[in-house]
Amino acid sequence: MKDWSNYKYRSLWQHPLWDTFMQSIGRKTWRFENSGARAIVIKRKMPLKLCWLEVPRGPLFSDQKSLQKLLESIRRTAETEKAIFIRLSSYKKLPLDLPETNFDRHPQTSLIIDLSLSEEEILAQMKQKGRYNIKLAEKHDVKVEVSEDIDTFYHLLKKTSERDDFGIHEKEYYEKLLATMGDKAQLLMARYEDRVVAGGIFVYLDEWGIYYYGAFDHYYRKIMASYMVQWEAIKEAKKRGCKYYDFLGIAPEGAVSHPWLGVTKFKSKFGGKIVDYPKAKDLILRPFWYFLYNLVKK
Repeated sequence: MKDWSNYKYRSLWQHPLWDTFMQSIGRKTWRFENSGARAIVIKRKMPLKLCWLEVPRGPLFSDQKSLQKLLESIRRTAETEKAIFIRLSSYKKLPLDLPETNFDRHPQTSLIIDLSLSEEEILAQMKQKGRYNIKLAEKHDVKVEVSEDIDTFYHLLKKTSERDDFGIHEKEYYEKLLATMGDKAQLLMARYEDRVVAGGIFVYLDEWGIYYYGAFDHYYRKIMASYMVQWEAIKEAKKRGCKYYDFLGIAPEGAVSHPWLGVTKFKSKFGGKIVDYPKAKDLILRPFWYFLYNLVKK
């Protein structure tokens, strides 16, 4: 399988823009770097004034010696902050003897489309139902446009989350995400008969286009507007010179009970290759509190 970890800024969550975004919503962050490794670290608060430190989709490293040196620096900060553990969720397999965790915030499986293909080839590699639904949206004259109407999108997102039972952030989170990312992110909205019926937030960063958030009006589900939104985002990523399009997360293959089974059914219609990432690892600093944390999570 291809090593997806080697591309420039493969990890949105280790990009300086993500650090700026986290700070804009009040998160405490740090940047660590040496000649062969670097990491953005985020403080995650817990009850009783406890916390843990997250290295989201990192660290990024070229050799084990640099990695170890970086971790020593992060650990000193973690001890100062009285953190219970440090969570490492790199795309690259970590050569560290640390316990794996099932409670990572990031998906372990994703779906990737190769954007070096022509638009015709990308359509051809989709499942037949995916192509059909895009054409159906076109037949219904669905129009997709770049928008700054975060209020309408958030209203749609709230309805989607309540219907499909998943959590969302406050509206300010999405506003600041778009503001921080600037021209590297877009809010796309689909209109049908002058009504917004679907939308999504997408990030285009270096070689990667990323589907981040999506929502749709269930009443208009047969219009298939979400497929048109996704197709326009794929074309935009290709136009910007991105080499890959990442659907961000799907349920693992063979899963029979998983909260992402519904969205996986949608995403899989666009084809692409399934990619599995290593499990996150925890560097435990306070074993007793870590035991209680896992007990509560279970």
